[in-house]
Amino acid sequence: MDNNVGLKPMDAEQLRDYAHQMVDFIADYYKSIENFPVLSQVQPGYLHKLIPDSAPNHPESLQNVLDDVKAKILPGVTHWQSPNYFAYYPSNSSVAGFLGEMLSAGLNIVGFSWITSPAATELEMIVLDWLGQGGGVIQGTASEAVLVVLLAARDKALRKVGKNALEKLVVYASDQTHASLQKACQIGGIHPENCRVLKTDSSTNYSISPDLVTEAISHDVGIGLIPFFLCASVGTTSSTAVDPLLELGMIAKSNEMWFHVDAAYAGSACICPEYRQYLNGVEEADSFNMNAHKWFLTNFDCSALWVKDRNALIQSLSTNPEYLKNKASQANLVMDYKDWQIPLGRRFRSLKLWMVLRLYGLENLQCYIRNHIQLAKHFEALISQDPRFEVVTPRLFSLVCFRLLPPHNDEDHGNKLNHDLLDAVNTTGKIFISHTVLSGKYILRFAVGAPLTEERHVNAAWKVLQDEASTLLGSLVE
Repeated sequence: MDNNVGLKPMDAEQLRDYAHQMVDFIADYYKSIENFPVLSQVQPGYLHKLIPDSAPNHPESLQNVLDDVKAKILPGVTHWQSPNYFAYYPSNSSVAGFLGEMLSAGLNIVGFSWITSPAATELEMIVLDWLGQGGGVIQGTASEAVLVVLLAARDKALRKVGKNALEKLVVYASDQTHASLQKACQIGGIHPENCRVLKTDSSTNYSISPDLVTEAISHDVGIGLIPFFLCASVGTTSSTAVDPLLELGMIAKSNEMWFHVDAAYAGSACICPEYRQYLNGVEEADSFNMNAHKWFLTNFDCSALWVKDRNALIQSLSTNPEYLKNKASQANLVMDYKDWQIPLGRRFRSLKLWMVLRLYGLENLQCYIRNHIQLAKHFEALISQDPRFEVVTPRLFSLVCFRLLPPHNDEDHGNKLNHDLLDAVNTTGKIFISHTVLSGKYILRFAVGAPLTEERHVNAAWKVLQDEASTLLGSLVE
């Protein structure tokens, strides 16, 4: 191709040629992904030294660009799809999800209302009914999901008690709830002192105590405040703790509060019948969220949100300017998802979830989840065989929380020891794990969930941890 001509805006044959090259590049990346350091080893600002200060005046070849991706971009990538990635929570990719993403990008619709592409709205409704019946919408992330339901709950409460009561509204959650709730409160204008972060501890495996919630609500009502929002978690970020949904749901109902369930990570496991026990009481929820892009083989971003009262969401978020009016919407014959989210524009995200469900099928998806849980059990067993380590919290899904025990039970030194162990294993580039703090202790997290992870990768990760622990403990003796 003549570099002086450049790419045409949308040329089918150019697309065919370049797309084949790009697919080959990505396929080769996955074939060699184990060869990369899992956690990027570059220093801040590295890319500024490698890329020119301004864009080129003339077009370059795709090969030149891909060469730069290989030489300059990939060293600065942390490889979330690596089989040796065990940090945070997984962000799954798959052939099916990738194909859906490709198709969505190719169609490139902006599906804010039904008329802008009827299939986008209707497929989203159908696919979310496949996954969980009724009132579903795809948000970008769980952070967006909790924000929109908090705004809906806030406005619903203010319509009842008066708009001037905003400073009296109170939110309740545990200290294990994802920090996105705090951000949602900030955006929603909830007074910082009215965000009740209730303490959890090891006695309840870090799930929230219904008695503590009841006590906090009674106190607030007694001083003239208005409880309006209660957030529970199924699979907290730190330790996969599960809050008691049934009891919390009844508390919320008796106090006329909005009850939201955040199952961003662990919700995927509930496609397996044996894990649905953790959703006991979910029928009491006003809203429920899970991230299909975490553990459900659906490329980021795709966060499924269901709401019991969609009108509350629409009343809070709807706008209807003249330039968006159309016959179908005006006649209330269709759903317009622009009224269920913060932005107007939205991508055709249901395509990738639809393709995952169809190309894998329920049985394969269940096997996928169960395999990761079994690998986590295997890692847990390995830890239990080494007296230098301990498992800190019960493993419910595919996360293992553990730590290296400090010599002579010196707890003051224990946090630094585990911090140093985390740095040491991640610096090797062989694996990537992350941490949390529970009851004041620095805890290491091992989250199994990458699509390519096998037992051999878990065994190799454990070897890295043991070797680095031996080095650290040996240095203490010296």
